[in-house]
Amino acid sequence: MLNQLTLTELVARLARREVSSREATQACLDQIQRVDGQIRAFISYDAADAMAQAEAADKALASGQTHAQRPLLGVPIAIKDVIAAKGQPLNCGSKILGNFISPYDATVVEKLKAAGAIVFGRLNMDEFAMGSSTENSAFQVTHNPWDLSRIPGGSSGGSAAAVVADECIAALGSDTGGSIRQPAALCGCVGLKPSYGRVSRYGLVAFASSLDQIGCFGKQVRDAAIVLKAISGVDHRDSTSVPQPVPDYPAALTGDIKGLRLGLPKEYGLGSPGSAGVSPASAGGLDPEVKQAVEVALKHLQNLGAEIVEISLPHTDYAIATYYIIATAEASANLARFDGIRYGARVAGADPIELYSKTRGAGFGAEVKRRIILGTYVLSSGYYDAYYLRAQKVRTLIRQDFLSAFEKVDAIICPTSPTAAFKIGEKADDPLQMYLMDIFTISVNLAGICGISIPCGFTAWPKLPIGLQLLGKPFGEETILRVAHAYEQSTPWHKEKPPLAS
Repeated sequence: MLNQLTLTELVARLARREVSSREATQACLDQIQRVDGQIRAFISYDAADAMAQAEAADKALASGQTHAQRPLLGVPIAIKDVIAAKGQPLNCGSKILGNFISPYDATVVEKLKAAGAIVFGRLNMDEFAMGSSTENSAFQVTHNPWDLSRIPGGSSGGSAAAVVADECIAALGSDTGGSIRQPAALCGCVGLKPSYGRVSRYGLVAFASSLDQIGCFGKQVRDAAIVLKAISGVDHRDSTSVPQPVPDYPAALTGDIKGLRLGLPKEYGLGSPGSAGVSPASAGGLDPEVKQAVEVALKHLQNLGAEIVEISLPHTDYAIATYYIIATAEASANLARFDGIRYGARVAGADPIELYSKTRGAGFGAEVKRRIILGTYVLSSGYYDAYYLRAQKVRTLIRQDFLSAFEKVDAIICPTSPTAAFKIGEKADDPLQMYLMDIFTISVNLAGICGISIPCGFTAWPKLPIGLQLLGKPFGEETILRVAHAYEQSTPWHKEKPPLAS
């Protein structure tokens, strides 16, 4: 079935004219019809528009356009519901945006279309990207394709689940504290969070502007490398976009990692091969099966020629508190625009204050309200210096930890998530336990560096994916892609498929 192909495989078959984009797109739409009633990855999709785009792609191929010119020509790619696509709904998983239709394309969507992709579908997410399980969506709960009783991770749970369930060939997501890498780990696919500034945020509805970054999901590492190359680059409409040249990421996938030095943070509770390891408080929730799978992966990387070096990230224990001060403060400011006056849902009130409170009270979900309240508190008079200003100083220390480590190593290796996917509803009443699911991912956003999650094994029973995370220096995506690809191609994990009922 064409929808089961990797992006790389589909491009090769399209280039040889063995299949058409129309056939590939229809296969994805058919799969959505078959399985999305169980997975619930898509909030909405326009089949007619997708097929019209596929027709145009087939005509372009027939006219002689090549994948060297347009590398995603004819490839169906779905979009997280926080990224603007002209003429498509943009709800951010929230009631407060009502029936809002985006009037313009995000830069990444422009770039996908320029590369020839079939841009279709709105993928489910935690409301305004606030969550680690995709249970906070106002529309539906997305289910993990490996076990329908479990969460897919979040906030980009719909994106990860759709890729793993073969409902699309690749997908875009956003990552503020692990929202691409964690669901990729829990669903068993590749999730890439680029360095801050590598990919334009224009058209991404902001959660926390200094932390948000658009990235991608793929079935294999090469797929992610191809999509990253297509969406990267400076954008004058995003003042945080960095004018760095965009490397040829697929060309970096040589399979050779001999001599690379991979750092193992002693604070993360893992032992390098042959050592006893440590288990500090920050890694106290690390599941034994996850720990074992990652340590086996470390040995495998050593066998491939990499050198494992113990490093220290001494401010790790402060990352969760720092993140939840900065992220909530920025969320409080960014979400102030959703007021019931300019666009989206409106609940009438006798005066502006009542209109604001009624609209926001009815439009926002519990987790979004919790974070707005926390953020407003830490920004309030008398608390700004004690919380927000201090958190920014600690953030600088966390970034410096990584920069110092990268003077000694080429990349850092660790788990993506401390556990495999948990049951739907299991942590819904305990926000702190939910926040701790991001212990290995949030520091990356605070530091502005890049990270990728790839499959590295499964739990024994039930069979659930485990993710390995590789972290790179700012704009060091080539290195982590190279290591991830070498590991992936020498292990069987990426070939495993969930036993979806049809």
